[in-house]
Amino acid sequence: MSIDLRNIEKNRAKKGFTFTNALNKEISLGRKEFPDKKKEELYSELGILIGSGLDIKSSFLVLIEENNKKTRQFYENVYNQLITGVSLSNALSSTGKISTYEYHTIRIGEETGNLVVILRQLTQHFSESIKQKRQLINTFSYPILVISTAVVVVLFMMNFIIPMFEELFKRFNGQLPALTRTVIAISKFISHYLWVMLVLLATTGATIFSVRKSESFRRITSDFVLKVPGVGIIIQKAYLAKFCQTFSLLNSSSIPIVTSVQLIQKIIGFYPFEVALTQIEKDLVNGKLLHESFREYAIFDGKLISLTKVGEEVNKLNEIFENLSKQYSEEVQHKVSVLNTVLEPILIIFIGLFVAVILISMYLPMFQMSNTMF
Repeated sequence: MSIDLRNIEKNRAKKGFTFTNALNKEISLGRKEFPDKKKEELYSELGILIGSGLDIKSSFLVLIEENNKKTRQFYENVYNQLITGVSLSNALSSTGKISTYEYHTIRIGEETGNLVVILRQLTQHFSESIKQKRQLINTFSYPILVISTAVVVVLFMMNFIIPMFEELFKRFNGQLPALTRTVIAISKFISHYLWVMLVLLATTGATIFSVRKSESFRRITSDFVLKVPGVGIIIQKAYLAKFCQTFSLLNSSSIPIVTSVQLIQKIIGFYPFEVALTQIEKDLVNGKLLHESFREYAIFDGKLISLTKVGEEVNKLNEIFENLSKQYSEEVQHKVSVLNTVLEPILIIFIGLFVAVILISMYLPMFQMSNTMF
């Protein structure tokens, strides 16, 4: 079957790179999509109801009764479409709350009579997506919180505590230690130019926000993220898991490989994958095998390339990619756990040393004065 990708292309120009939306958002067919958690609940409950023997319309009546006002409005809109004879895929798509590949996989499920199977696969897909999102949030939220707290504490000390010590030291005519003079000089600089630094920070943030959708910015930030020790490999594995999971879902829905690559390229949300998949699509059209195209791009690792070659030879790409998705997800979970274990003591030690240097620099003159007195 043919798939119209024009709606995706229109939305693609609006997309920029950020950690959160790159990892968790997909291109919608119109208005803002449902969160992944809502989609997981939708497909899970719908799959259970239809699998138990209810027809689609009756299933949505049940969903309408058991959901809150905001979600109920969505289900009512879908139900109103269904009673006019519209298919489930078109009814969901008309709300603008689902992505293009969801629409086409559900449509394939309707046409092949495997709708319950497709709904279960979509449930698993969003369950894994939520799990990866939580893992990454847990990894990055702690260091961001600690660093932010440390910055606030240091700025407070530099602007209020150190000037108090400086006034105290002025009462003594002795020569201050070099470390103390350096810290006091830094404190004066921050006090005098704090607003300038804040303006520069705000200007930098506004500039980044304005250019975040540009191709050059997305390329630079993506390359930088992938080169960060510890973080880069997690980002790569997370996107490989997402790629394999989505490819497996599309392939199991009997969507052709070229079309699957087209859809994933539009919804993957990460620049290196978008560039690679654009060329891979052309290679496939020209008769090149999938694993041969993967070899041209470092974003695809050796395991993926080798197992893709096996999958093409035995015609079991769906099973291969499903297993790869699970493996990559487990690797991400393990590496996130290791990174959390390593980051916590490093941050504590670093911040502790920084604060210790400030305190020592302030108390060092007092130690010297007490020694001279005795």
